[in-house]
Amino acid sequence: MEPFLVLAERNRKKAAEIVARTGLVGIWESVGAEVRPVGSFRMGLLCKHRDIDFHIYSSPLNVSDSFRAMAKLAENGAVEHIEYANLLHTEERCLEWHVRYRDEDEEDWQIDMIHIVGGSRYDGYFERMADCISETLTEETRRTILRLKYETPDTEKIMGVEYYRAVLQDGVRTYAELQAWRRTHPVSGVWEWMP
Repeated sequence: MEPFLVLAERNRKKAAEIVARTGLVGIWESVGAEVRPVGSFRMGLLCKHRDIDFHIYSSPLNVSDSFRAMAKLAENGAVEHIEYANLLHTEERCLEWHVRYRDEDEEDWQIDMIHIVGGSRYDGYFERMADCISETLTEETRRTILRLKYETPDTEKIMGVEYYRAVLQDGVRTYAELQAWRRTHPVSGVWEWMP
């Protein structure tokens, strides 16, 4: 099996184990929130970048509830760092939590938890995006996306949606084509795109 497929399968399993080990879903549910996976974790497209994304919904959203959930998560000794941003005053209507989790193999994982006001503009949007991408994927495009992620240098920051749009919409198949495509498709702000 090709190394990028081995890595993708390993990271898919490891991500699920980390979610179970942290009790993340139950922690958020204990403060009355609804937890939904998004991004490459939801679509099974994790590769080199160890990033687990969740959108979490509350209506109303109480900042103190969000902090209570994160305090519970912080009790896990593998949680080494937590960052917070309050974006409730923006159109995104959310609190952002970014966690660094160190696994038993001494690998760092980023867990992004975006706590969103239920019923606001982005409620469910990225879940629908992930589902549309998943439904559009073929075995060939899935392998292409994973290979491109694998070939991307660790120093290069590319959003998942850039890979998905380049491959699914515009037929990009090589890393050189991806680099050229990115020069003509700059990202600014939240990128709203579905296949």
